[in-house]
Amino acid sequence: MLLLLPPSETKRDGGTEPALDISSLAHPRLATRRRAVVRAVARFAKTPDEMAASFKLGPKQAFEIKRNEVVTRSPTMPAIDRYTGVLYDGLDSATLSIAARDRAHEIVRIHSAMLGLVAALDMIPAYRLSYDSRLPELQLKAHWSDAVRRELAQHPGLVLDLRSGGYAALGPIPDDPRAVALRVLARDETGEVRALNHFNKKAKGEFTRALLGADELPDDVGSLLDWADAAGFELRPGAVGELELVTSSVHVGGGLRRTSPEVADGAGG
Repeated sequence: MLLLLPPSETKRDGGTEPALDISSLAHPRLATRRRAVVRAVARFAKTPDEMAASFKLGPKQAFEIKRNEVVTRSPTMPAIDRYTGVLYDGLDSATLSIAARDRAHEIVRIHSAMLGLVAALDMIPAYRLSYDSRLPELQLKAHWSDAVRRELAQHPGLVLDLRSGGYAALGPIPDDPRAVALRVLARDETGEVRALNHFNKKAKGEFTRALLGADELPDDVGSLLDWADAAGFELRPGAVGELELVTSSVHVGGGLRRTSPEVADGAGG
């Protein structure tokens, strides 16, 4: 099984590991393309006004340009810990057991605009680059799409795509029954089911966390549906190539409170 996650625009600073070593990352066939993007990002950061205008960064985000300038020299940390935001709050990597983190490294791939597919425990630096960022030297969709698609096509089992549309365009999943995208819906108090926007990310993080603690990983769509039912998730077939995760939720104080089962800390231990 392979779980595809989007990155997040926000990232933690620092790290305790040495600088980026592209040769150490998962999917080594992407190394040449990774080096090209990293070089392009670092060079563009030497013209901070131009990068700020291109990336639509304000004065308070000048630190993002500095991150890019030193991206080849800055310290690293595991990708699953580097990214922050709503999805990663739901995943809550800091409280995963060692066994769950090891499983994450095996099955989770985070789709970075700078590095392509990275495994959960791959050591990466802080950077600023999104799927729609414009670099003067290359176009990200053209650069990544075919290469990432080929990597995903090599995976022999179930591929579950939790990425947003922008990142999915940087490497579409195979046109194959074993590869499906996950869409999150919410059922309100009246029973009406509707699409979630911002809050779908937290549901995806919680769903990923639960899979990391599963006794046995599903190996096809049917077994994934069975597992989800047993784990207390409402997962159902949707449009062709899609599964729908339906959450029971209500708005509370401008936020969202899920009423589906919570995932215990340390799952997978």
